[in-house]
Amino acid sequence: MTTPSPLREALTRTLRELVAIDSTSSRSNGPIIELLEAKLRALGFSVALHPYEDDAGVRKVNLLATRGEGRPQLALVGHSDCVPFDPAWTEALVLTERDGKLFGRGAADTKGFIACALVALEQVGLDALKKPLLVVFTADEEVGCIGAKRLVDAGVGRARYAIVGEPTQLRPIRANKGYCLAEVEVRGKEGHSAYPEVGVSAIFHAARFLKKLEEAAQTVLRAETDELFQPPYTTVNVGMIEGGKAKNIIPGRCRFIVEWRPIPSQPTSRVTELLKSIVADLQREDPAVDVQIRVTREDRGVDTAATSEVVQFLVRESGNAPGSVPFGTEAPQLTALGAEAVVFGPGDIRVAHRTGEFVPIEDLERCEAILERALRHFCG
Repeated sequence: MTTPSPLREALTRTLRELVAIDSTSSRSNGPIIELLEAKLRALGFSVALHPYEDDAGVRKVNLLATRGEGRPQLALVGHSDCVPFDPAWTEALVLTERDGKLFGRGAADTKGFIACALVALEQVGLDALKKPLLVVFTADEEVGCIGAKRLVDAGVGRARYAIVGEPTQLRPIRANKGYCLAEVEVRGKEGHSAYPEVGVSAIFHAARFLKKLEEAAQTVLRAETDELFQPPYTTVNVGMIEGGKAKNIIPGRCRFIVEWRPIPSQPTSRVTELLKSIVADLQREDPAVDVQIRVTREDRGVDTAATSEVVQFLVRESGNAPGSVPFGTEAPQLTALGAEAVVFGPGDIRVAHRTGEFVPIEDLERCEAILERALRHFCG
């Protein structure tokens, strides 16, 4: 039996500590931040904590650790929260090794990257770094990048370059789509279903609205493309809808949520304007139409230039061509803070958010080595 290398043991040990802490987004991330703070202070970082309360009154904490004076040349960024796990997965918080893979909630998304960053910092040693360095561990990424948005609002977390941890199979991701949501409420008038003329069906009006939205998504939005993405256009989804009170009552209300993922070159408000134009069309056809739209989220995408030094560095070191993803990351927030940001990390997003989430040990080892070289390249 082959004896694991000290580096592999360090990565596994660190990831085991991280996975053992339940940092589901609905809970406080304080315990995992305490662990990370202790490790970073032991390495010689100056650590600043930025606490806040989420909408449920739960304490959350962003952590920023710095080394050196002036604007950091590089930021290593990871989110400390995870999605919930099925209680039937009894080993979710116990890192388990099988067939060269490490299983546990967050092993891929993104505690694996955090473990790689911590071990890389240990291996390089801060005395070897001559330029300023920043490490950022955020809260509430899984529920809307809330922690990262708090940093943007506060104007903290600025760096020249940023590597944002996500499971990308060690492929540099230089672009991602945005993420937007709107709540739409269609109002009608209740009445006895045997007498349609006494009421106004909110569900029928909602159906006409949704038909026009589907047509706009297939024509208007598909005509505006960015070939970096697959699919190359802004996508629209209605994933939730509810309305009415009983089968024999004309429904007075119908509510649904519109989700869209805009390509970076397109304003996040592009779909909002489409929604408003659909309302205007419906009202011209029938003045009784009453629709209220409330936009609840408008997150931009990001498109870091392929020529950026941090993109080119990760392309060379990983041997993988740069790419894009259709889902959101914290790269737009780091970009808003002035960084050229790229998303990168061990594991596969397709195995995240499910029972049996895992990260290949080989990915961890390769990622750690690349992060070591990044520290020396940008800050050495």
